[in-house]
Order: sequence, then C-alpha cells, then structure tokens
Amino acid sequence: MQRKGANVSLKSVDDLFSTQEERDTTEHVQEIPLSELHPFKDHPFKILDDEAMQKTVESIKEYGVLTPAIARPRPEGGYELISGHRRHHASELAGKETMPVIVRNMDDDAATILMVDSNLQREEILPSERAKAYKMKLEAIKHQGERSDLTSVQVGPKLDAASRIAEEADESRSQVKRYIRLTNLTPELQDMVDDKKISFNPAVELSYLKPEEQDMFLEAMETAQVAPSLSQAQRMKKLSQQGQLTMEAMEDMLSEDKKAPLDRVVFDQNQIRKYFPKSYTTRQMQEKIIQLLEQWQRKQQRDMER
Repeated sequence: MQRKGANVSLKSVDDLFSTQEERDTTEHVQEIPLSELHPFKDHPFKILDDEAMQKTVESIKEYGVLTPAIARPRPEGGYELISGHRRHHASELAGKETMPVIVRNMDDDAATILMVDSNLQREEILPSERAKAYKMKLEAIKHQGERSDLTSVQVGPKLDAASRIAEEADESRSQVKRYIRLTNLTPELQDMVDDKKISFNPAVELSYLKPEEQDMFLEAMETAQVAPSLSQAQRMKKLSQQGQLTMEAMEDMLSEDKKAPLDRVVFDQNQIRKYFPKSYTTRQMQEKIIQLLEQWQRKQQRDMER
C-alpha cells in the first residue's frame, strides 16, 4: 500500500494517449561533441569562410546554436550530419566543443532528400551546388520508387522524380533537367559557371561535349579570352555530335565578332567544305572566299569601265 503523503507522479496527456514505442522514438535535442559529427557523404554544398560565415560565428559566440542540426548514427560510430554543416563549422570557429543535434534513424535515400531540401532553403546557392543537389535528390527519389519495403506515403504515380523536384523547388521541370546537365561539365568548367565566366545556357550546351572536348574548349577559351555565346555553344554541340569538333573550329567560333550586324551572311560549313581541300581550316576557307570575292569585284569594275 502506498504511504500516505508520498509523491505521486502524474502522466502527461501525451503519455496517456501514446504508445510506449512512440514515446521511445520521440526525438530529443542532444548536445553532441563536434568531433563526433561528420559531413554527409558527397555533400554538394560548399562551406565558405565568407562574411556570412563570420556573422554566424559571432551569433554562435553570443547566443549559441539556436536551431539544432539533424544527424543520423553511423555504423562505424559517431554521427553523419544531414543538416547543419555550416553551423558545425561556425561552432568550430567559435571555439565550441558541442552543438545541439536531433538524431534520427534514416535510410540513405530519405537522408539525401532531407539533406538537399534543408540546404536549398539558403539564399545564395551556386549553379554547380544546385546541379549536384538536384541530381542526388533525383536518384534518391527514383531509388525509393524501386523499393517495396517503404512505409512512408509515396508520391502519386503521375508525378515523376524530376516533376516532384521541380514542384518542391518552384522550378520548371525542364529547368531542373538543365541544372542536372551541368554535372556533366568538368570541374574546371563548373567553377567557371559558378564564377559567372560562362553563362548558364551556353554551359548547358557545352555539357554535351565529351570530357576531352571540354578540355580543348577550355584551352580555346583561354586563348580567345572570350566567353561563348549560346549560338556558339549550340554549334559546338552539333559539331561534337557529328564527330567534327576540333580545336581550330572552337577557336574560329570564339574569335567571331559578336557585335557583327544581325543581317550578316552566314554559311553552313558543310555547304562550302566540298569546294576546298580537306586540309583547309575554317579560317583558310574564309580568306579564300574573300580573295575570290575581291577578284570578282575587280572584274565587275573593269567590265563597267569598258
């Protein structure tokens, strides 16, 4: 019999109307040592020591980390960060030893989707970061669709992976696919897109070039000291598909005067190639055409003077 006056522990409403399993799996914020938190595998977002990072460091020094990170246990020990990579780095710079974390047991696909979605909320995202993130999420959603052991509610059958990403990111489906195309660029060209040395749309067209052709293009661009227009990138893509893209062709395109009038006469190289030796470059053909036109003009003048 319970002793009169003893303390009685009353259950909360949540405890009364929830199962023991649900109570055991309730998420709690834990203070976890920074050394036990590891970056997400192939994390596509760069952690920069820029002005925004410095502001985050100052805020953590004064107030601590206000929004807990999310992580999952690693089989080899410690935890893999899903969201909170910037907060983790800022905490290190602020001299902290721990940070607040919510630990969740998540499979690879669910963790990838959450990692991407939580980072896409940032204001400043580089094109290459968005491209890699969209691709990772696309592959995770497709993999989920192939599995039969899922307990979560799936997206309706009419919404494919790319359409789901587009809807959740407030992008068009075609724009999502264009971003993913950027992952086919070499790292050097991806950096040039991030640095705005190459515009987005021409970069998408260049992504169809073979890796060795992209290396040649980079060399041609450095020689010409000019970025490609959309039209030039499209022509390079076409020549690549025809197996006719060469360094000389790229150099000739990049050396074109972009400010030339719109009513200029443009010849398809295939139309006039048959009139010249196979050894002739595009520039040599152009010079020969001009030479022949000058000869024709002089002949016309002589005929008029007779």
